[in-house]
Amino acid sequence: MKPTLFVLAAGMGSRYGGLKQLDGLGPNGETIMDYSIFDAIRGGFGKLVFVIRKSFEEDFRSKIISKYENHIPVEVVFQELDNLPAGFKVPEGRVKPWGTNHAVLMGKDVIHEPFAVINADDFYGRDSFATLGKELSEMRGKENSYCMIGYRVGNTLSESGSVARGICETNKEGYLTGVVERTAIERIDGKIRFTDENGEIVVLDDNTPVSMNMWGFTPDYFRYSEDYFIEFLKHNMENLKSEYFIPLMVNELITTGTAKVKVLDTTSKWFGVTYAEDRQGVVDKLNALVDSGEYPEKLF
Repeated sequence: MKPTLFVLAAGMGSRYGGLKQLDGLGPNGETIMDYSIFDAIRGGFGKLVFVIRKSFEEDFRSKIISKYENHIPVEVVFQELDNLPAGFKVPEGRVKPWGTNHAVLMGKDVIHEPFAVINADDFYGRDSFATLGKELSEMRGKENSYCMIGYRVGNTLSESGSVARGICETNKEGYLTGVVERTAIERIDGKIRFTDENGEIVVLDDNTPVSMNMWGFTPDYFRYSEDYFIEFLKHNMENLKSEYFIPLMVNELITTGTAKVKVLDTTSKWFGVTYAEDRQGVVDKLNALVDSGEYPEKLF
């Protein structure tokens, strides 16, 4: 059975000023998701699952899902605030979603095979899907052995300023030992650098792996996530802004020795739209990729 691509598309893109997952950026109005799904299909993925909000289901189905249905099987699941374990209810005043790993949990009833998790609004590139698809196709029947795409930090920088990235720490076998979030990473005088918590300037090699939220899991991950979500809620229920993130769950599993996460290298260059000002740069990059023959003029 081929692996599944699980697309996190429940965010409303508040900083960007709209539902950026539906923004047409390619030469024929393609979304960033269209390119990811095109790359996933040619990378060996056999099913799509989207997690969205119920409030924009109609718009999402008509504008997005209808394009893919003749190319690959598609399922939709919903992330809502009140989707909580028995015994818990949404605290008064809570409006913020429960986070990316809560979104992942929404796929537990429809995903029964190795699966990748990606953000809907990030461009990941052809090689990353080929690399992850190959790894996941060899994980059928395994448990406690996951993977992630470790982007080379030099391939994830912004032309408009500094970025925040999860710097991956690995052991000599190439397995993840931790992800440390670093802010204000930028290239200055040809060197990639950031300032650490002690005020010291740290220079990073261009090939240092960073996490861009592109993960590979087997279905047992859902079981661990359900159990840990209960613990998360016990300790964070009163914090109205607390979120149950994927790296939080992954860090729990690797620090307790429950699971291992293999860091996979990719030559792909990441880009995305965080703010409205980023839009034209993404349009230009996509047009250049089409002009070079990396993608056809019309994807679907």
